[in-house]
Amino acid sequence: QVQLVESGGGLVQAGDSLSLSCAASGRTISTYAMAWFRQAPGKEREFVAVSRRGDGRPYYADSVKGRFTISRDNAKNTVYLQMNNLKPEDTAVYYCAAAGVFSSWPPPAPAYDYWGQGTQVTVSS
Repeated sequence: QVQLVESGGGLVQAGDSLSLSCAASGRTISTYAMAWFRQAPGKEREFVAVSRRGDGRPYYADSVKGRFTISRDNAKNTVYLQMNNLKPEDTAVYYCAAAGVFSSWPPPAPAYDYWGQGTQVTVSS
């Protein structure tokens, strides 16, 4: 079992930056692909970014490419999401997730075995 706890959400203005953290416990994240998803009110959960296990190579959704950066510190068992130049459409609950076994890249949402409880990010215009 892997427990994931997100933190760092809050209320910011458009153009501001925010950094999210996802602290894992139970197992080391080094053997998992670690990702961030988000869900806005009335919308389906959507993929944001993922860090590949091993080399940590990132992959981003087009909507956040160039603005968001995912990183991981396996020694601290923590994954981060640095969000710059935030826009009102980035407003959502952000979830951290871990995938152990998957057959495609990036892993689709059903491939993720563990999810955090989410942290709210609100961007005002």
